[in-house]
Amino acid sequence: MPIKTTCLGSFPKPDYVPIKDWFKVTHADKNYTDDVVNAWSDDPEHEPAFARATRAAVETQIAAGIDIPTDGEQRRENYVHYQCRYMEGFDFDRLEHRVLRNGAYESDLPAIRGKVKAGQPVLPRDYRQAQSFSDRPVKLTMPGPMTIIGTVADCYYNDDKALAFDLADALNREARALADAGCTHIQVDEPLFARKPDDAEAFGYEALERVFHGLPDHVVRVSHMCCGYPEHIDQPEYPKADHNVYHQLVSALDGKIDALSIEDCHCHNDLSLFEKFTKTTAIVGFVDIAISRIEAVEQIAARMREVLTVLPPDRLIAAPDCGLGFLTLDQARTKLDHMCQAAAMV
Repeated sequence: MPIKTTCLGSFPKPDYVPIKDWFKVTHADKNYTDDVVNAWSDDPEHEPAFARATRAAVETQIAAGIDIPTDGEQRRENYVHYQCRYMEGFDFDRLEHRVLRNGAYESDLPAIRGKVKAGQPVLPRDYRQAQSFSDRPVKLTMPGPMTIIGTVADCYYNDDKALAFDLADALNREARALADAGCTHIQVDEPLFARKPDDAEAFGYEALERVFHGLPDHVVRVSHMCCGYPEHIDQPEYPKADHNVYHQLVSALDGKIDALSIEDCHCHNDLSLFEKFTKTTAIVGFVDIAISRIEAVEQIAARMREVLTVLPPDRLIAAPDCGLGFLTLDQARTKLDHMCQAAAMV
């Protein structure tokens, strides 16, 4: 049997989607504040466009050979703020200007101005719609507590651990609602673990466990930890977390979650990293999401064979490094097609 394949979240948005796409907004854009405030829509009139885009994203993944597709996050302006809009405690009207990532990035961000609590779960709706277009299990994604903290302005807690645990409890309600709706693959994105491993150790791991708490045994608990997006496609050098931190993260999380997603194409990991996956399945990035160049099938297959010298095929899943939002539809389709061909070869 070939190794399984999946995607990790975002997918190129067609022009008819009636929201502002984060991947098409430059952080220096003078209208970025307006984009954050007005980028989202729950207008029933837009429902046919969201359904059309979701169907196209799911069917494109399946046509390429993806075993576990996502909804493509077609309803989301970005995967963090979309989730926050459905929680109590967040203010999207009065934004706060913040400089992030040691000065590499600055933006006007939604603010936390009260205690964070769960609102009405929204992802079950997104899951049911995406699953209706697929005969394969659709995976739904949500941002993790630490990653939310790194993408909003905290004007209430001034205590990251307390905030992380309240966020985790709110996200747990969303995760349980997803499971009740029939979703069997739930992914929590925590790229901030790679950027702030000390915080991950201090409270991030426990917060992640809280998000997954009480899920049925048949639900696959996945976490994705990439090292960072560029400002734009084909940016030669951009700030990324040190991928060597994966050794620390895998050691801490092996056996605690069912699958852990990491980058490998952008910068190959030492094969010794995969020795640390003794119980948890490794979801490994075999195509780059930050460059338009298409990886050859044999190039992808060669790296898969190297990883398989360490991992058994039933504990390896092939994926892109991260979400595909920066790519054109043709680029995304071709990269996935080549990745799935390689998986079938090995």
